[in-house]
Amino acid sequence: MLFFWLILLTVLSVVAGLAWWAMGAVVPGGRLSKYRGGLLFLDVVSIALLLAGPRLPLPVEAQRSGLILLSIFWMTQLIFGVLVALLRMVRFVLQRQPEEPDAERRRLLRGAALYPLLAAAAGAYGGLVERTAIVVREIPVPLPGIGPEMEGFRIAQISDIHLGLFFHLDDLKQLLEQAAATGAAALAITGDLFDDDAQNEDAAVLVDRYTGRFPHGIWFCYGNHEHFRNLRRTKAALTRTSIRVLENENVRLLDGTRPLYFAGVDYPFPRTAFEEKEKDFTARALGDLPPSAVTVLLAHHPDFIDDAAARKTALVLTGHTHGGQIGFLGVPLVPPVFKYMRGLYRVGDTLGYVHPGNGSWFPFRLGCPPEIAVFTLKSP
Repeated sequence: MLFFWLILLTVLSVVAGLAWWAMGAVVPGGRLSKYRGGLLFLDVVSIALLLAGPRLPLPVEAQRSGLILLSIFWMTQLIFGVLVALLRMVRFVLQRQPEEPDAERRRLLRGAALYPLLAAAAGAYGGLVERTAIVVREIPVPLPGIGPEMEGFRIAQISDIHLGLFFHLDDLKQLLEQAAATGAAALAITGDLFDDDAQNEDAAVLVDRYTGRFPHGIWFCYGNHEHFRNLRRTKAALTRTSIRVLENENVRLLDGTRPLYFAGVDYPFPRTAFEEKEKDFTARALGDLPPSAVTVLLAHHPDFIDDAAARKTALVLTGHTHGGQIGFLGVPLVPPVFKYMRGLYRVGDTLGYVHPGNGSWFPFRLGCPPEIAVFTLKSP
């Protein structure tokens, strides 16, 4: 936990430094010290509130609202700094001859009020609107040689719900209603749903109520956050439901010329044993399938896309990355921590999908809305 707070404080310090520099580029010199002093005061107060938050005697809703506002405040600073930096870079590239520093500063000062306003608008939109604005994404999956029994078969996917402070049971019910409204034959949940010991058992009951809305059932694989919580209790709750948990195994759904299988892998835990367990889990889930099978693999971590592609799996549904939570035109703007970050990837004959997630532990999304992905199997 100490390591987490050190990382967080380091990131916040970098953001504060970027906003401090950007303010120097757009605020007139006579007011700069006052503005920077005010920003520094707000930064210190916000960090103090963040550190003291769990110890403050506040209702859960007040804590939730406070953290959302803090995330908007810090993201506004980040966006403000990035906007000013991008503007200066663009002007530098477009200029045939470099401007004198004073001339460049005067140009920036002409739109001084615009930059913080744009940053505040983007921050408020990401924290208050897009974070919960679920979109439905339709994705065709062309498969050669399938029979009429599989033609038009629709699979909905949700992922990374992260029950907790920012995603309650009411939010989960709304998400399941929207997923059922897509008319999908099956629902795939690719991990990190059960992330709150106080809500996990009730969540299993709630999801189970929707199994009848999907003719071929609800399918689930574990993510890392199920392992972080009381996994034994979550497993016990799931055994009392009709939710099909795929733990390094496969199940035949449809017969035909090319039968349809659903397979699923557990999350390799702990992380230090990831690569070794990853290959073992893949072999156990996919090792005994007939060559003609059309297989859909549920895996929380996107690294499984490569393992599944080596076995010519038709479709791999993953999550874990949250799509970076910040993007532009579908492209994540965060550092590429994972090989596969967001959206569709073709690896050989395999189509892999990295779901951007439906919830988050950081309450902010911009250019990366939560979604329900719907895959339609069809002839090419």
